[in-house]
Amino acid sequence: MNYHLAVDIGASSGRHILGYVENGKLCLQEIYRFENNLKKQDGSLIWDIENLVKEVKNGIKKCAKINKIPQTVAIDTWGVDYCLLDKDKKEILPAFCYRDSRTAKIQSEFEKLLPQAELYKKTGIAKQNFNTIYQLFCDKKTGKLEKAEYFLMIPEYLSFKLTGEIKNEYTNASTTGLLNAKNKDWDFEIIEKIKLPKRIFKPLYKPGDKIGEFSAEFQKECGFNSTVVFAPSHDTAAAVAACPINENSIFISSGTWSLIGAEILEPVLSESAMAANFTNEGGIEYRFRFLKNIMGMWLLQNIRRNLDKRYTYDEMMNMARKSDYSKTIDVNAPDFVAPDNMIEAIKNYLGEKDLPIEDILACVYNSLALSYKNAVKELEKITGKTFNDIHIVGGGSSDKYLNSLCKSYTGKSVFTGLKEATATGNIVAQLIFSKECKDLSDARELILNTFEITGVK
Repeated sequence: MNYHLAVDIGASSGRHILGYVENGKLCLQEIYRFENNLKKQDGSLIWDIENLVKEVKNGIKKCAKINKIPQTVAIDTWGVDYCLLDKDKKEILPAFCYRDSRTAKIQSEFEKLLPQAELYKKTGIAKQNFNTIYQLFCDKKTGKLEKAEYFLMIPEYLSFKLTGEIKNEYTNASTTGLLNAKNKDWDFEIIEKIKLPKRIFKPLYKPGDKIGEFSAEFQKECGFNSTVVFAPSHDTAAAVAACPINENSIFISSGTWSLIGAEILEPVLSESAMAANFTNEGGIEYRFRFLKNIMGMWLLQNIRRNLDKRYTYDEMMNMARKSDYSKTIDVNAPDFVAPDNMIEAIKNYLGEKDLPIEDILACVYNSLALSYKNAVKELEKITGKTFNDIHIVGGGSSDKYLNSLCKSYTGKSVFTGLKEATATGNIVAQLIFSKECKDLSDARELILNTFEITGVK
């Protein structure tokens, strides 16, 4: 049996999932799960990089314990965040979280150097204060880049810790705001204009390219060797790679964020796309994900945390169903990016201090569905085409109430069934690397033959 290990890490948790093909179907087995939490340090939000490395290695070691040794391993995570290394390949910490507020303070200064209209024409990346380009600009101002020799997005950094190899990958680089959308490489005119050190931006590799073998040190630690390859290392790129869509489909990758859009072959760099805050992110086989970022299950995750996790997500869903509260919020408002208390943030936004939890949950559900409706309208207007259906994938696709609201609000046919989309897309790249699938089209046929894709009633 040829095993392949997907290390799939989101902003709140990570999973190790083994994949293999048997009798023409893709089999998945979760073997390890861990929490990924933000830390506060000196007033900043940062990632616990040391713990991430430890947990990635712990999950790989589990393969030896269950005697299922993967031929290949690939890692995907959220986008935009990174770790810097010096010339000795030592970490220059901290590794900031994209939710940290530092980037908001430099926007006016940055805009004078490089206006958003000029930046969008080249990169096609929507304006988000947390974009990598703004984070690096902050690092330049604080002097953090002076000793930097290597710039690694989080999956690349974790792969480096397994192999000792330093390589950059295309799909995650496309989220930085530093990649030229047309030539699909670093835009050194942008890099020079904002005075970032060119030396830290190394050649880019594609999903399915080899990174290297486990280092001798890690082979000794885990007891075996595997080949580490690039997945679409941005988790949304991985999720969409697995999504059984066609040219008339919209996808929603539903997790901490709701990423809603369509798969296209050429970037859309128009003023209308920029005004609607749509982004052009790179995907497998150089396809583009023309999409909009919408604050997704982050809202419900935080509400549940504020309630000390005394309700399950299903219980929260049923509480929302029973409420007839109709007011909505702008789910992408800055108020909800990283509040100390999400429940209080929503109450303050609505101006209703005594709002029951059932009504708060109903507000979130309807606000998310409304944001999907608006994004679909914008997508159809910008592209000039009408889409027939919406495929919701990822962990959030298990929420039956949100799925039904999506259908009701958008008027589109809605399909679900691929909950582990990100890990599946990760494994797709490994199957293509190992020549068990010829290409993406072949892999999507395998996915259709494996998973039960059903329509929402």
